[in-house]
Amino acid sequence: MTNIVDNFTILAVLDVEKSRSFYITQLGFEEDLRVDGWSFLRRGSLRLRIGHCPGITPIADCPEHSLIVQAEVDDAYSLYEEFKAKGVHVNEPEDKPWGLREFGVVTPDGHRLMFTETL
Repeated sequence: MTNIVDNFTILAVLDVEKSRSFYITQLGFEEDLRVDGWSFLRRGSLRLRIGHCPGITPIADCPEHSLIVQAEVDDAYSLYEEFKAKGVHVNEPEDKPWGLREFGVVTPDGHRLMFTETL
C-alpha cells in the first residue's frame, strides 16, 4: 500500500491579501510562496494554502459546514496568550474528556482552526 507522506490544507478565501495578513501578523505564520492569487503559509508543521476564489459563498455563510483545521501544539495556554496579545478573538482553552486541551480561532473568512494539546 502507498503511504501518505505529507499533507496541507487548502482554504478558499475572498481576499487573499487580507487573509494572508491575518495569518502572518495575527497568527504568526510565515509565507513560503505567493503566486497568482495563492499564498502558501506555514507555522511549524501546520501548512495552509489559501487561494483567492471570487464568487464563492464564504464559509462564514455556511453554518452547517463542519470543516475544522486541527493542529496539535505543545502548550495550548502559551499559544492562546500569544494570540490574545495580538488581538485575536479566541476562546479560552478547555480540558476535554477525550484527553485534549483545546481552543479555537475563527478567521476573518470564517474558517475554524482548533489548537489542541494532549494532556
